[in-house]
Amino acid sequence: MSSKTSVRLHVPAALAAGLVFTLPPGPSRHAQVLRLQPGDDVRLFNGEGGEWAARIVRMGRQAVDVEVSAFHAVDREAARPVLLALGMPANDRMDTVVEKATELGVHALQPLVCERSVLRLSAERAERKVGHWQGVATAAAEQCGRTRVPVVAPVRELREWLSGPLPADDAPTARLLLSLAPGARTLPALGLTGAEPVVLLSGPEGGLTPAEEALALARGWTPVSLGARTLRADTAPLAALAWLMLQSS
Repeated sequence: MSSKTSVRLHVPAALAAGLVFTLPPGPSRHAQVLRLQPGDDVRLFNGEGGEWAARIVRMGRQAVDVEVSAFHAVDREAARPVLLALGMPANDRMDTVVEKATELGVHALQPLVCERSVLRLSAERAERKVGHWQGVATAAAEQCGRTRVPVVAPVRELREWLSGPLPADDAPTARLLLSLAPGARTLPALGLTGAEPVVLLSGPEGGLTPAEEALALARGWTPVSLGARTLRADTAPLAALAWLMLQSS
């Protein structure tokens, strides 16, 4: 068996045993960069759960052909679905949050523009950024063994997003707001059940304004503290997400 059998590629297409097809441009480039050769084994996943064994049958200049074989019903997804909504940190820190949140098992991500946001995106630039972050999530899912790729939603204004229905409004969901306000509860004190869905809201650099926090509280959010230290905008949501995932495992 090839030493490169651990290579996983995300292919957003219907897969079936015996299928021979050309990989899309992204996975083809990945296979070429790794210098895979005909006969090398790879694993494919399309985000619908499980993964497929496959073998490279042709390496072209631009494209790579594979033959799909057996399906493996592996499940490496977190028991608790978590939607992470966060004021986008500036520079490359949002890339880091998307990557690490995917590795930790986040179900979906909602980028937000808040009053104190440093990163503010126009409509066209926001669309490009979301496409980039979706690529970051896909690459992280390939690397860490996930069988589903978290969806990065279009950028929204925080107040508009808070005022509308949440994707999980029809299901029992804990709405947790990371806060430095006195009286905020710790995560262990919440008594969450093992698989209860969570929507986790975290602010940008400088946090949410008092008015934004008040709006969230009026909408039924629970303020949650991560301790006495003030964590960065890219550290706090990952710390909370790690606890939520470990607590539900």
